Amino acid sequence: MKTYLGFHVPDDFEPVPDHPSESREGLYPATVRMARRFLHVSNIDVTVYGTEHIPATGGALLAGNHTGYYDFILAAVGPHLRGQRLVRYMAKKSVFDVKLLGPILRRMRHVPVDRKRGGSSIDAAVHELQDGMLVGIFPEATISRSFELANFKTGAARIAYAADAPLVPCVIWGSQRLWTKDLPKRFRNVPVIIRYGAPVELTGDAEADTARLKADMQALLDTTRAEYAEAHGSGEGEAWMPVALGGTAPTVEEADEIYRLERAAREEKKAKKARRKGRR
Repeated sequence: MKTYLGFHVPDDFEPVPDHPSESREGLYPATVRMARRFLHVSNIDVTVYGTEHIPATGGALLAGNHTGYYDFILAAVGPHLRGQRLVRYMAKKSVFDVKLLGPILRRMRHVPVDRKRGGSSIDAAVHELQDGMLVGIFPEATISRSFELANFKTGAARIAYAADAPLVPCVIWGSQRLWTKDLPKRFRNVPVIIRYGAPVELTGDAEADTARLKADMQALLDTTRAEYAEAHGSGEGEAWMPVALGGTAPTVEEADEIYRLERAAREEKKAKKARRKGRR
């Protein structure tokens, strides 16, 4: 392994020229550089594989697993190493409605997702891909508390196929040790491995393509977790490890039930708010 821009990469890693426009956008590249410095100052030791699967120019959809809040930063490391490319993430619309944050996200060309109007979100992502951008998506749609791959939505497969863009799988392991749901935050001295895989072959059958994406990501994840355990310990008995690997995280079924209860609580809160407004 060798070091490039402060990240560990394979010895055969070859830099590419900076993207002619994305590397010069101003606000977004500056934000990425700040995030990179934060990772280094915090001694978050990041190893990256498979950046050659990310196109140096042109559109591609990056599909990543989701175990922690740092995933948005970490999944973008590979593109940064590929000529300072930028990732336009798909994120829930409510985030874009936040004062100050919303205009910044829009200026960076991130893509709002309105789950009640999924078609418009797909169209926006397809447009970005056809315009030559990298778009990031988390097919699980929420953080997996089990730290296993949860149920995948079919949006990634449908978007990539509609845009005729590569669907590049990405897995991150170690993010859940930094900041995730229900566990203490730890912002320093954590190793992370990021691995990108070859683009998924798409047929236009959204269900079958999604199953293929998940299988490819599972294979990448198995390889990455085995390497992580060899380099940094098994994590046996730890809350950030899946039960199947000797950890004490919730099982997939338990995580699904927690999510179901949370969603029900959110819906009830919205209903109460609507009833209060109706009485005014």
